[in-house]
Amino acid sequence: MSIEQLGITILWSFLYGYLIVGSIDFGAGFYAYYSRVSGVESVIGPVISRYLSPVWEVTNVFFVFFFVGIVGFFPETAFYYGTALLIPGSIALILLAIRGSFYAFANYGAKKNSFYLLAYGATGLLIPASLSTVFTISEGGFLTVQGNHVTLLLEELFYSAYSWAVVLLAMSSVLFISSTFLTYYAARAEDAGALEQMRRFALWGGIPTIISSLFVFIALRNHNLEHFQRTLDVWWLFGLSLISFAIAVWLIWQRRYYGVAFVMVMLQFAFAFFGYGISHLPYLLYPYLTLYGGVTNPAMGRALVVAFAAGFVLLVPSLVLLLRLFLFNARYVKGESP
Repeated sequence: MSIEQLGITILWSFLYGYLIVGSIDFGAGFYAYYSRVSGVESVIGPVISRYLSPVWEVTNVFFVFFFVGIVGFFPETAFYYGTALLIPGSIALILLAIRGSFYAFANYGAKKNSFYLLAYGATGLLIPASLSTVFTISEGGFLTVQGNHVTLLLEELFYSAYSWAVVLLAMSSVLFISSTFLTYYAARAEDAGALEQMRRFALWGGIPTIISSLFVFIALRNHNLEHFQRTLDVWWLFGLSLISFAIAVWLIWQRRYYGVAFVMVMLQFAFAFFGYGISHLPYLLYPYLTLYGGVTNPAMGRALVVAFAAGFVLLVPSLVLLLRLFLFNARYVKGESP
């Protein structure tokens, strides 16, 4: 495996970690607001609060690693994506700031202020929607490059069927991943009311996820036929993703092995996410930037591989330790004093 391939594999793994951990956090914020306005806050609110309290600050670590790494490994991405993502990227950063601020206001200040919780819950869906713009732009057709000037074609992006399909997939995936994890978490907490409520969310949430995935494939075929044909070369990865989804939904439907069901959901998105990434190669941005054309020099590449591999090795055990100390602590998960 070349330095370029190893580098993008490590970065893609960081991004996958952010997809899972961030989705749980974003979706939990939305469900927290929904529970208040629907009158079931007393049922699922405590479980969501126990999850959010120890982890909401650390979810962006994966994203920071990926952002720094992609510019380090492939410096030309800063040229192409830097200007193009000025507007959607700024929106995402503003939403992240609002999300962090209003979580603190809603939970450590005026707890009963629904506006704070609305801002927190809404940003949980808007942030993935804005970040998904990167995947849309990478398919080509939304940028013009003239010399050293890169222009984002906002009108084409707004009216693109593929763009909206990706946005719908991003939001539905957030809700589905989060609901399946919170179902498992409620089962660990032995909270029957929260378990039943989150279980319903998980079962219903799977439907728009699969439908929006189908829309993405259809829209991709119309927008970028070359990439669509490459996805057919790794069809088995998407097939394994669908099988994992079916197993997860069946287990939740049968009220059995909620932990295994969530692992199946993780595998579902792992197969689909890495299948998409593999089929996208060698392009980082159609048709301007490839994996081999925009890479840094070999010495820097090797140093970055070592540094980011070490970071990944340190980050994952640290996250596991956090989960064991708080989320899966037998007393904490049930809301008891440690």
